[in-house]
Amino acid sequence: MKFTPLKLPGALEIGIEPEADARGFFARLLDIEAFAAHGLPTHFTQHSLSHNERAGTLRGLHYQAGRPEAKLVRCTAGRAFDVMVDLRASSPTYRQWCSVELNADRHNAVFIPAGCAHGFQTLVDSTELMYQIDVAYDAQAASGIRWDDPSLAIAWPLADPILSARDCALPYLT
Repeated sequence: MKFTPLKLPGALEIGIEPEADARGFFARLLDIEAFAAHGLPTHFTQHSLSHNERAGTLRGLHYQAGRPEAKLVRCTAGRAFDVMVDLRASSPTYRQWCSVELNADRHNAVFIPAGCAHGFQTLVDSTELMYQIDVAYDAQAASGIRWDDPSLAIAWPLADPILSARDCALPYLT
C-alpha cells in the first residue's frame, strides 16, 4: 500500500500495490498493521455505499458536530472529485480544503481525519463511493457547510451541480 500525505495534517491518499499476473491482480485495500503504522484507525464501525446516477451529483460538505468521525473513502465505480475541509481549530490548515480525484480504475482511496468536513462531486454517470467510518452515525450530530461557501472557494470541476434540498439549505462556514 502507498500512503501519500495530503495538504491537511493526517489526510492521506492511499494507493494499492497490485501483484499482477496473466489472470489480473491482487492487492490489499486495508492492512491493519500498515494503517496503525501511519496512525490511522484499524477498526471501522460503519461501512456505507453512496450510489450516484448522474455526473455532476454533489454531496456535502458533511460532518458530525461534536462527534468527529474519520473516514476511509474509495470509489468502487466511476470517478469523483473528493473534497475535505479542515474544521479543527488547532490545525495549521484550519478552514482550508484539499481534494483528490478518486477513480475506480486507479483503485485509490482517501483517508479523511476526524474533524474534517467531507463532500464529493461525481465526474461520470453511475459513480459509487464506499465509506468506512470509525464511529457510528448519529443523526442528531449530522451537520454541514454549503458546497459553494465563498470563504472556501472550492473549485468544483462541473458547473450546475445536482444537489439535495438538505445540502442546498446548509449554512455557510462564516
